[in-house]
Amino acid sequence: MKLGILVNTDRHLDAVLGITRAAVQRGHEVIIFAMDEGTRLFSDDSFKNLCKLKGVQMSFCDLSTKVLGVSKEGIPEEVICGSQYNNAQMIHDADRVIVL
Repeated sequence: MKLGILVNTDRHLDAVLGITRAAVQRGHEVIIFAMDEGTRLFSDDSFKNLCKLKGVQMSFCDLSTKVLGVSKEGIPEEVICGSQYNNAQMIHDADRVIVL
C-alpha cells in the first residue's frame, strides 16, 4: 500500500514521524508532501531525515517556502523541491491520503 501524507501545518510533527515509521515498518510506501505552514517542519532534523527511510518519498511546495521565508538550506537532496503538481501526483499515486 502507498500512504500519502499531506503536511500543511507545523502542529503534528510527532504524528507524521510516528505514522511514517509505523507504515514503513509494516512494508508500506509513504509519500509526504509539505506545503504552507508544514514546510516549517524542515527546520527539524527528524522530519528532514524521513526521506532517508527506505520506502519514503518526500517533496514540498517551493512557493510555500518563499512566501513564509522558510530556508531550504540543509534539506537533503532526496527531497524534491517542487510545486502543487507534486501534491497532485501524490494524491494520484497514493492508495490513502492523510492530511495533517
